[in-house]
Amino acid sequence: MHNRVLFIASATGLLIALASAYIFSQQPSPQPPAFKPAANPYANGIYANGIVESVQAQGENINIYPEITGPITQVLVAEGDRVHKGDVLLTIDDSVQRATAEQQQAQADAARAMLAELKAEPRPETLDIARAQVSNAEATLRNAEDQLAKQQQAYGINPRSISLDALDNSINAQRIAATNLAVVQRQLALTRAGAWRFDVENQDRQYAALLKSYAASAALLAKYTIRAPSDGIVRALQAAVGSYVSPQGAYDSYTRAMSPLIVMGTPDDQLQVRVYIDEILIHRMTEPSAMHAQLFIRGTDRQIPLTFARIQPYVTPKIELSDERQERVDLRVLPVIFRFEKPKDIPLYPGQLVDVYVSAR
Repeated sequence: MHNRVLFIASATGLLIALASAYIFSQQPSPQPPAFKPAANPYANGIYANGIVESVQAQGENINIYPEITGPITQVLVAEGDRVHKGDVLLTIDDSVQRATAEQQQAQADAARAMLAELKAEPRPETLDIARAQVSNAEATLRNAEDQLAKQQQAYGINPRSISLDALDNSINAQRIAATNLAVVQRQLALTRAGAWRFDVENQDRQYAALLKSYAASAALLAKYTIRAPSDGIVRALQAAVGSYVSPQGAYDSYTRAMSPLIVMGTPDDQLQVRVYIDEILIHRMTEPSAMHAQLFIRGTDRQIPLTFARIQPYVTPKIELSDERQERVDLRVLPVIFRFEKPKDIPLYPGQLVDVYVSAR
């Protein structure tokens, strides 16, 4: 009986082992791919990585950096907003620079008022005083001459009636009065002449210098208001009220690097793709007039024909796609730019990586 139980248990274990071996030896059928991988549509096509950009006649996107430093006080746009040239995007604290500009404007206004005063001379009141001084001097001279004439006449009749000392004093008084009249007459002529031309010229130059200082301060003050340099769309906004910015941009807490304050691009109906051709494949490129290319959107089966735009004639290290400016690379690439119409049935954004095949010799 005991041997029978052992035999049955052994047989059962053997059957389980054979069934397990059969089951685990079966290979599951592979799952179909989620999308068709990009295939070379050309007989001698060149594969390259590409990055989607806004259409620009020169360069890539519009990267906006402030020319001054300070905390942000207002942010008037959001990512994705359409803006027009001259629209205010954000403002930076300008309290110190505004006070400086207002002070220099006040100084320029004071210099202008002083210049106007010099050009308006003589004042009527000052001229009236100078004329009155001349009239007084003339009267004084007449009185001195009358007194001298009387003294001389009395002396001529009877020399003993007038002392020589009194006669000399009358003569001196007449000379002093005549001299005083000549002085006030010259003072009247000087008053009538107005301000000296050298004083006017000096004040005019001081006013011009202060006006230029104010213009420079006003121009610097305007830089605290960041405006859109052209029509377009706000692609990225690295700014928040209270954030400190500088000409190096704004600090990105995610990448721990300085980034542009605002990235702008053109509307999305037209896009371009910057394709990086490996330097060892450059010799296989066709002439621009005969160059064709196809763009493949990763994760889909879609492909888009491209139109050649231009070549950036400068071979650079292949670091643009990774943005690692410190990495050491030996591979160098030639940027080639193509344009295309954005498909309406699938989202596609600047900054997106795509696969590109370019026709070759």
